[in-house]
Amino acid sequence: MKVINKKNYKVPVFNWCPEIEDGAMAQIDNLAQLPFVFKRISIMSDCHQGYGMPIGGVMAAEGVIVPNAVGVDIGCGMCAVKSNLRAIDTDLLKKIMGEIRKVIPLGFNKHDKEQDIKLMPDNEELKLIVYQEYNNALKSLGSLGGGNHFIEIQKGDDGHIWIMIHSGSRNLGFKVAQHYNKLAVELNEKWKSEVPKSWGLAFLPVDSQEGQDYIKEMQYCVDFALANRKLMMERVKGIVAKVIQESWIDGIISIGFEPMINIAHNYASLENHFGKNVWVHRKGATKATKGLVGIIPGSQGTKSYIVEGLGNKESFMSCSHGAGRKMSRSQARKELSLVEEQYKMEGIVHGIRSAQDLDEAPGSYKDIGKVMENQKDLVKILVELTPLAVIKS
Repeated sequence: MKVINKKNYKVPVFNWCPEIEDGAMAQIDNLAQLPFVFKRISIMSDCHQGYGMPIGGVMAAEGVIVPNAVGVDIGCGMCAVKSNLRAIDTDLLKKIMGEIRKVIPLGFNKHDKEQDIKLMPDNEELKLIVYQEYNNALKSLGSLGGGNHFIEIQKGDDGHIWIMIHSGSRNLGFKVAQHYNKLAVELNEKWKSEVPKSWGLAFLPVDSQEGQDYIKEMQYCVDFALANRKLMMERVKGIVAKVIQESWIDGIISIGFEPMINIAHNYASLENHFGKNVWVHRKGATKATKGLVGIIPGSQGTKSYIVEGLGNKESFMSCSHGAGRKMSRSQARKELSLVEEQYKMEGIVHGIRSAQDLDEAPGSYKDIGKVMENQKDLVKILVELTPLAVIKS
């Protein structure tokens, strides 16, 4: 970890990322000058440029909340389940992934019918964006989404087969983020805020009606994202159990799963740090309080990790949320070799078929091994997971 402190900074930057692109560094400079920022900015080892605030950034704020410091996929996160299986052959993996594709909508797709309303978080107090988008969210419940979201079957160094899912709040989170960031920009202009509009860090006072509305709707999106992952995980577990059971001639095998691990990485929460209650914004960053079990994925061709937080105060008890991109999607499609990236994924059931798929190839991400090494004072590794099969939309 390195501390960066410049003359124009209000607070120092505690940085776990040894190589920061210029765009991300400019955003970090902006964060460190905000009038409401508390104590320090913490930059995780997977940092890369985002909108307003870099992905892999942690900011604590006094009295305000910043929609763009949470991001558009509110509540996006990881879940993982350990099974009692110790091996699955390639044919079964292909069958499992094929069945998953039949049940879980990918990319921009959603279900044709609304899902069970009992699976949704309670929305009785919400009459704004969540209320408007509720019926659409019912159809999105249990869907993966696009980008870097994935469903992966992995082999742990504990000898067990694991299932891991990365997904968020779908269009619901996007609509909430879009609405409140636009509102914050309008209000900041009205108040003649000292935060430049070009920084993309417009804020809402937490004691204002607008701030309270955002906090409630943001939390709903976090809860919805968890409900979304839970439903997908239950359906994937059912598919795995069914395919494995059908593969045995005598039809007798007991498939067991341990309780689901869940961790979000796009949200803000009121926490006590350095003796003060502040709003901690984690954008592409994961909570890592002492003893908390979390998940840090690599790319679809590299290892992922089940980790335990060490409670490091300097990072606001946070860690990276993944490997982090090292090149943009368009850059990856232009510069990466399809043959080389497919070779990296030899032995893994995957979907990289053409140059259009290279935006999510292993080569577009940072080295997860180095990312983990750079944050060994933030988390300790419990289980190392190797990918066997992946669906990435």
